[in-house]
Amino acid sequence: MIENSKAKKYNNIKLFWGITEGIISFILLFLFVFLGYSSKLENYLSQFTTNNYLILIFFTLLIGFVQSIFFFPLNYYTDFYLEHKYNLSNQTFLKWLWENVKGTLVGLTIGLPLLILFYFIISKFGNLWWLPFSIIMFFVSVVLAQILPILILPLFYKITPIENEELKERIINLSKLAGLKVENVFKFNMSKNTKKANAAFTGLGKTKRILLGDTLLENYSADEIETVIAHELGHYKLKHIQKNILIGTISSFLIFYLIANLHLVSLEWFGFQNITQISSLPILIIWATIIGLFFQPITNWISRKFEYEADSFAVKSTNKKEAFINTLEKLTEQNLGDQEPHPFVEWFFYSHPSIKKRKAHINSL
Repeated sequence: MIENSKAKKYNNIKLFWGITEGIISFILLFLFVFLGYSSKLENYLSQFTTNNYLILIFFTLLIGFVQSIFFFPLNYYTDFYLEHKYNLSNQTFLKWLWENVKGTLVGLTIGLPLLILFYFIISKFGNLWWLPFSIIMFFVSVVLAQILPILILPLFYKITPIENEELKERIINLSKLAGLKVENVFKFNMSKNTKKANAAFTGLGKTKRILLGDTLLENYSADEIETVIAHELGHYKLKHIQKNILIGTISSFLIFYLIANLHLVSLEWFGFQNITQISSLPILIIWATIIGLFFQPITNWISRKFEYEADSFAVKSTNKKEAFINTLEKLTEQNLGDQEPHPFVEWFFYSHPSIKKRKAHINSL
């Protein structure tokens, strides 16, 4: 009971400050546009160059820099101080800072070319930009999913084949049952950052990888790890990956369509003349945030449904119900998860069902 109270307090603090940061970010962005500071920044940058793409890049970098400085104390508190206070982090301050810098650099490497491409499309296609951009983003997401395990993850973790041959054989046999050809199983040094444990199934096509955190390998039995992998393979067997791609594609088309039209309608509210004005582009983020609030509980509901289905596959494929329940309990305790969150919080924010509901579902099988 004490441990669950501690977990609930930890999760409530993280949730409160996460919501607070989101609200403050939204208000500041709205005021930045509404009070004319967005236009003033564009006009200021226009003194140095007439190239709209350069103006856009510096406009974005300046806003991002100011935002990161403004929210640094809050991010330090939630991502570093709080993790140490609840004995979940293995990072020193400098390592934490470096991981954030690396994340920012990777984000800029991917994000800036997409930003330039977006502005080219909006300049070329006008208010129909949402259609070609949605198509391009579909292909970009597929490419990113393919390169994630071989190019991006190694920038943050050391990834090596697991050494336990018996466990490797079990996982390969499970993979065959799921219709997946796996030649190797990998571990990553999750412990360099955190005491939490996790496993993942990443990649598409030839880059598919089963990844196990070293914190999982060190603290769980072979049976327990087998059930975790069976759950991840359940997502593959039940075609959740393909379904998520389909759902994501349809929703992105719809969301970009709504954003494009709401942006057009609201231009004159903020004193802008056309959609290609760089200072008007933050309005897109304002509308994306509002629309995202409506889509989030829907996508989370679908995700929770898939998790129940993957749990069922894990139990049926391994026939190790008790080991799976034991694993979920240990993971919840190790990761300091809230065993029974408020129903609204779970409905709106959680992509996975609570441990209490997952155990009830597994016991009903």
